Amino acid sequence: MNYAIIVAGGSGQRMNSETPKQFLMLSGKPIICHTILAFVKAIQDIEIILVLPAAHFDKLDLIQSHLNLSTPLKIVAGGNTRFHSVKNGLDAIPNDEGIVFIHDAVRPIIDTNLILRCELTAEKFGNAIPCISVNDTLRKIDGDFSTHVDRANYRIVQTPQTFQLAQIKKAFETEYKDTFTDDASVAEQAGYSIHLTEGSIQNIKITTPFDLQLATIYLNN
Repeated sequence: MNYAIIVAGGSGQRMNSETPKQFLMLSGKPIICHTILAFVKAIQDIEIILVLPAAHFDKLDLIQSHLNLSTPLKIVAGGNTRFHSVKNGLDAIPNDEGIVFIHDAVRPIIDTNLILRCELTAEKFGNAIPCISVNDTLRKIDGDFSTHVDRANYRIVQTPQTFQLAQIKKAFETEYKDTFTDDASVAEQAGYSIHLTEGSIQNIKITTPFDLQLATIYLNN
């Protein structure tokens, strides 16, 4: 069985909007609906788990009105951090077998090839973390000084971070740490090797009005 945990805990602060960014409209649908539909299109037997702040549970009718799905969505309350939100999503999955995709709700421009590539890599190696190369020159800040670093040694990490269920559930049995910036960092701390796979430059995270304009262009093309 395949599962997708869609984490939707964002606000509209950087969008200059009172509406949480995952519910802003993008080409006629809330952003989160495009995200859900990408996984439904890619994998037929997938179960979608939405992790939302309890205050946003009333948005479920809005979401479902734009989806027309034959299978119901499972909705789970988010936590104080992304770590706790993902853990709540994992706890809602009753078994330890299968593949789980953990994805940002505000990354709606995700194509089928990327999803399937993550699935195949996770099946083979235990996990799959999509990433893209760094194109800009980088400098490391050290107090009042900075030094050049080789950008070839760095990658920009995206989602869906994809895991065999048994692996990631075991990893999330730990206590929260500030160093857990994503799901891969939790798995790595548990002793699992992290396997990277090719991401996509279109797989942007919508956090600003410009991102929303860019997503519209990508989606329309």
